[in-house]
Amino acid sequence: MAYPRNLLSPGETVVIDSHPHWKALLGPVIIALLAVAAMITTVVWTGNAAMSDTARTTILIVVAVVLGIIVIWWALSPFIRWFTTHFVVTDRRVIYRSGVFTKSGIDIPIARIATVQFRHGMIDRMFRTGKLIVESASDDPLEFDDIPDVEKVHARLYEIIIDTIESDDDRRGSRETPTAPPVAPPAAPQRPATPPAPPQEPGPTA
Repeated sequence: MAYPRNLLSPGETVVIDSHPHWKALLGPVIIALLAVAAMITTVVWTGNAAMSDTARTTILIVVAVVLGIIVIWWALSPFIRWFTTHFVVTDRRVIYRSGVFTKSGIDIPIARIATVQFRHGMIDRMFRTGKLIVESASDDPLEFDDIPDVEKVHARLYEIIIDTIESDDDRRGSRETPTAPPVAPPAAPQRPATPPAPPQEPGPTA
């Protein structure tokens, strides 16, 4: 199930949208299979054992209730928690949501992220998953477990951070660039003044 797009800000674009890696469900799946195997074994055993129908029914009910509680607590609940957990990266923030009845969430603005790290061991590398560590400017580092393709997520998130920083620098530079004063048009050349006529010498007196 994808993260609801109506919870995004206007113009916000989703870059990464994922649940935790399916490796987180290996434990619940194994528990569910063991519970089914235990129930089948109990049915076979009570069917071959010499006991009354009442005792057989009582044993089956008790085992079914115990196994049902185990499956709900250790198998079904982790699956629901996995299904309702979202790790989302947009062009503006990192979003983490988890829970059904009691929801919890974290939003980290891209502009506030200081460092991004990832960590995975040998088993995580086999499943192509790992832990993503995001450290903001003023808060403690936040760790997100079982992120699918954690190396690609790390690289993509780093690219978004760099793009955000460069965009902020461009906007800041455009605001701080002084406006050049208007250039006055060149003055029209002035014509030289007409020189005065030379004085005339008086003629001979008659």
